[in-house]
Amino acid sequence: MEFYAVFMPLFGFLLAFLFGKNMGDKGAQLVTCSGVIISAVLSCILFVEVIYGGGHGHHGAMGDPRTITLMNWITSGTMQVDWALRVDQLTVVMMCVVSVVSSCVHVYSVGYMSHDKCKARFMSYLSLFTFAMLMLVTSDNLVQLFFGWEGVGVASYLLIGFWNHKESANAASVKAFLVNRVGDFGLALGIFAAFFVFGTVQFDALFDAVKSAPDTMMNFIGYELHALTVICLLLFMGAMGKSAQLGLHTWLPDAMEGPTPVSALIHAATMVTAGVFLVARFSPVFEYAPIALMVVTIVGALTAFVAATIGMTQFDIKRVIAYSTMSQLGYMFFALGVSAYGAAIFHLMTHAFFKALLFLGAGSVIHAMSDEQDMRKMGGVWKKIPATYVLMWIGSLALAGIPFFAGYYSKDIILEAAFADHTWFGEFAFWMGIAAALMTAFYSARLLFMTFHGKPRASKKVMDHVHESPPIMLTPLMILSVGAVFAGYIFYEGFVGHHQFWDKSLLVLPENDTVEAAYHVPYWVKKLPIVMGALGLLLGALLYGKFIGLPEKFTKVFAPFHKLFFNKWWFDELYHHAFVRPALFFGDVFTKSDKKVIDGFGPDGVAKTSQKFGGLLSRFQTGYVFQYALVMIIGLIALVTWMFVKITLGFEFGQEG
Repeated sequence: MEFYAVFMPLFGFLLAFLFGKNMGDKGAQLVTCSGVIISAVLSCILFVEVIYGGGHGHHGAMGDPRTITLMNWITSGTMQVDWALRVDQLTVVMMCVVSVVSSCVHVYSVGYMSHDKCKARFMSYLSLFTFAMLMLVTSDNLVQLFFGWEGVGVASYLLIGFWNHKESANAASVKAFLVNRVGDFGLALGIFAAFFVFGTVQFDALFDAVKSAPDTMMNFIGYELHALTVICLLLFMGAMGKSAQLGLHTWLPDAMEGPTPVSALIHAATMVTAGVFLVARFSPVFEYAPIALMVVTIVGALTAFVAATIGMTQFDIKRVIAYSTMSQLGYMFFALGVSAYGAAIFHLMTHAFFKALLFLGAGSVIHAMSDEQDMRKMGGVWKKIPATYVLMWIGSLALAGIPFFAGYYSKDIILEAAFADHTWFGEFAFWMGIAAALMTAFYSARLLFMTFHGKPRASKKVMDHVHESPPIMLTPLMILSVGAVFAGYIFYEGFVGHHQFWDKSLLVLPENDTVEAAYHVPYWVKKLPIVMGALGLLLGALLYGKFIGLPEKFTKVFAPFHKLFFNKWWFDELYHHAFVRPALFFGDVFTKSDKKVIDGFGPDGVAKTSQKFGGLLSRFQTGYVFQYALVMIIGLIALVTWMFVKITLGFEFGQEG
């Protein structure tokens, strides 16, 4: 069953990709959708088996985790890597999230991509992406994890640049690929370091080795450093790239150039949460590297804050949601940083539902508005697309953390855990998270009111065309909305309650148990996020619903801040000056020097010299007999002279000897 849960999307990909033309679009859609849906059903069965199977232990339900070895993969010296499926509590949660959201996206794509010429290719890429992600979360060792990690990277490159007739889509896919390379370089170094220090890349063996020698030192670029801190920071560098943390985040908003289902798949449940999964999986290592945890907390807190400030000023409906993804990932990371791993995975799961719902809802709006994405050209459409409107409200309320929606449960426990950490960086993360919560609610309301309310700002032609999406697009939205409403309440106890089901899949040292400590924080800490969420929604509704002229006045009053946020803190420009321009400059210099120096003295130079020499000799080839006779006489004289000199010199040397 585990085998089919992971490999069904791969079969779907192979059939649709290789035989898509023979099957026709309908056949390809059927194969890929059924593969992923079977995978989702099996993942849910596995979830119940692994978490609630095998009787009840002392801490509530004790599950039935297992590892299935498929084959021996690499044997080289002392290094042995098996191809195995590790199915424990953390894995099955991730498998369910990935396959359920992916199923919704697959079905939705059938409707959304109905006008596209390359449906089979698109569906096959989606399935490949899902398979790579399942491979990543079921990995039993670092090499297999890296395989899934890179597979996700390749698939995302193919999907972001799917509309390759658009220059912007091609640029975005290359950017995503390159920025991720930076992070992946760190991840690869982390894998090398883990093998170098502990002699294994297999998770259980590695975690046991860490436990028995937490203070191991290693030599890294000439310094004697704490090995676990180095390994954790390198692995976190990989996580920063995939999960778009501050610094390596610039690819994420550009990835909006792909079709909307891609945005939903990459930014909801799958690719961007790979980094969160990686850090949670390595909780037994991070727990012994407090400096690495501090770095994770600070980076996460800054990401949550910076992304929220940018999200408030953007006008492209998909970019606003993309920055909100980056902001929510920041929450997950600072939860990991304060050892609240359960809370981070809980938010990952709830976020997957409401973020996929928001993206697909935005796709439904774009579909209705004749492919318009600029919110300044929308408005006044809520009566024409009521189902999409209601579903977008559900997603936005869950994102804003309004009570009894899924986001409320997971976001609040993260903030409480950060406060309960009682460290300066935990407190820093708490206040950054509170500020981000206010801004999140504000831009959620801004998005809803600009898109659906007020006077129609689109042309009459577009407004006449506005229509509700077909059932094949709305059904996945409804399934996701159920998760966005109930997932938090239903799974609260299992993920972060007193009877958690994590067992050995996550390790938290007793002194670091912030999830437990979160239950004892002051009353105001528990209620502040709700107040902020409500305040943000109210502000957004007033500024974009009632007093419509006010936002412009605010942007004039706070012009420097608005400029900073609107220009995304100038990260792109900074990178352009720091990396892109020097790279182009040196490329130019090397190209010219290659042509002038290496080619000039090398192949081109030799060829030119031979040509000149040949030209010189060809002057003697005139066809006149007297000239040939002259050349022969000169040749004869030269030969005789040479012989004479040789004999004379030889005679002299002989006498001396």
